[in-house]
Amino acid sequence: MSSVRDFYDALAADYHLIFPDWDASMARQAAALDGVVRARLGAGPHKVLDCSCGIGTQAIGLAGIGHRVVGSDLSPAAAVRAAAEAAARGVGFATTAADMRALPFRASVFDAVVCADNSLPHLLTADDLRTALAGMRRVLREDGLLLLSVRDYDAIRAARPASTPPQVATTAQGRVVTFQLWHWHEDGERYDLEHFQLVPDGNDWEVRVRRTAYWALPRGQLTDAVADAGFTDVSWHEPEGSGFYQPVLTARRT
Repeated sequence: MSSVRDFYDALAADYHLIFPDWDASMARQAAALDGVVRARLGAGPHKVLDCSCGIGTQAIGLAGIGHRVVGSDLSPAAAVRAAAEAAARGVGFATTAADMRALPFRASVFDAVVCADNSLPHLLTADDLRTALAGMRRVLREDGLLLLSVRDYDAIRAARPASTPPQVATTAQGRVVTFQLWHWHEDGERYDLEHFQLVPDGNDWEVRVRRTAYWALPRGQLTDAVADAGFTDVSWHEPEGSGFYQPVLTARRT
């Protein structure tokens, strides 16, 4: 099993192929997260840290609608691409390579911290989870807002799926197919993931496989961890209400 950094370094050049239309997804996700932020912090603009920015799917959109965004990611390759993609769209925001368990920012400098797209469950132990949440709280201002998005692991742990449905993106070279295979651990909580992309290669296919692991954190356990880290007003927002494609947890630093 490769490290999480290796996984995202390898995926950075191809990550946009997960989406049928990456720019449309950026705009849609940013609008949904902006709605959650505005409802709790006011119109802004706000200073936002995306501490798992990847290639910029949430961060570029949030910066594009006016927020002052800083992006950090465990993967240097992803962080570099995020900056380049933002510049190509006329959107400026600073990026750096950083582990969410050791955020290199001063205390109390951000209005909101975003950790989206099921990034937090890459942390496989309670100690790592506590460390990351404590760091996010440290860099938030008083009454600042934490936003986490994760898969609906309550439902997933009951079903224990072996795979995800295929997603198809159309490129100049043809259609790219992305899907995942999940291999559950005996504890029923963690799983190893194989991320497949089938890329057209003339009359054949090139198969690209990357591997990583996740902790399928149920909502109650994540809620308790956030509260134990010193956050209050912990709330969950469903996709049908927020417009974001995953459940979103919000909490305040008080």
